[in-house]
Amino acid sequence: MKITNAKVIVTCPGRNFVTLKIETDQGLYGIGDATLNGRELAVVAYLQEHVVPCLIGRDAGQIEDIWQFLYRGAYWRRGPVTMSAIAAVDTALWDIKAKAAGMPLYQLLGGRSRSGVMVYGHANGTTIEETTSEVAKYIDLGYKAIRAQTGVPGLDTVYGVSKDKMYYEPADADLPSKAVWSTPKYLDHAPKLFETLRETFGYEPHFLHDVHHRLTPIEAARLGKSLEPYRLFWMEDAVPAENQDNFRLIRQHTTTPLAVGEVFNTIWDCKDLIENQLIDYIRTTIVHAGGVTHLKRIFDFASLYNVRSGCHGATDLSPVCMGASLHLGLAIPNFGVQEYMRHTDETDAVFPSDYTFADGYLYPGETPGHGVDIDEELAAKYPYKRAYLPVNRLEDGTLWNW
Repeated sequence: MKITNAKVIVTCPGRNFVTLKIETDQGLYGIGDATLNGRELAVVAYLQEHVVPCLIGRDAGQIEDIWQFLYRGAYWRRGPVTMSAIAAVDTALWDIKAKAAGMPLYQLLGGRSRSGVMVYGHANGTTIEETTSEVAKYIDLGYKAIRAQTGVPGLDTVYGVSKDKMYYEPADADLPSKAVWSTPKYLDHAPKLFETLRETFGYEPHFLHDVHHRLTPIEAARLGKSLEPYRLFWMEDAVPAENQDNFRLIRQHTTTPLAVGEVFNTIWDCKDLIENQLIDYIRTTIVHAGGVTHLKRIFDFASLYNVRSGCHGATDLSPVCMGASLHLGLAIPNFGVQEYMRHTDETDAVFPSDYTFADGYLYPGETPGHGVDIDEELAAKYPYKRAYLPVNRLEDGTLWNW
């Protein structure tokens, strides 16, 4: 089965998405997500100018060889642009292979290891009381795991707190907006949220919290220790992950489970953290880590060290990425949880899918492939609109981690 065409589709049904569609001489096609929030057009150019010309005429069934060609053959390896482009190709090829086999993708990955994929939603509010009310709404919807974020007194904006409680979109401006951060105020306030949540809902719900790379190791250790009585499912992205030894210091001081990896691109970014058992959940995702092929490699390696998956699943990952992630999560033995930020109705119309939500779980369908398609005619009605993520500064003006 030969690749005859590959085209890049950019659409903005409320936010920007980049999709690669690969077509074959047997009439089958596959699609892959190539979205890189705030740098979408960099991946578009990489695909159109450097990748697509190398695909035409190749055997669509040689997924591993094509992956190696795009990774090793580029010489300049890794990085979010390269790996997002490779991911789009890889995901589309798996979609084609599963369609050719007449099977849902998870069957080609070894079949079901569980009946469904537990997901977590995002509850947030400007106050602890408002967040508590939002958590109650998610529990009523059937969620068993909920990420909780709250505003901090004295700060006008806080990561994870939005006006729209179901469809959070942080890329909010044509040029980067500015947020202001105070670590001392946050460290004093955040534990009070989870004290309230446990007093209100008991210990059955799983609660998660995202620090978003904002602390130093010793500050993260302090937060993790203060959260221990409230038994978090995980504390996410406590520190920037470039210096992975930072997690060693955190680990020495707290038993709160640690999760990281949404900005990782390859197994080499994950290796030391997993091998030294400095984390409990690896959050790398299909679109930013080289597709199904490479993410499965990461998860297989993680399973040797009792590290579980926790795939990033924000709205800047298209339903194509979510669909493929669900099939992989259904199949691997060391699945942990899947982030599930719901897409808008406009996005779901552009990307029709067969996965469904019930009682806190997502269930991929039985459609051959990964179960997500793209309506190109509808996609064309939503042209690209430049949007940046915010930047973060401390109260004294120092640029900080957003």
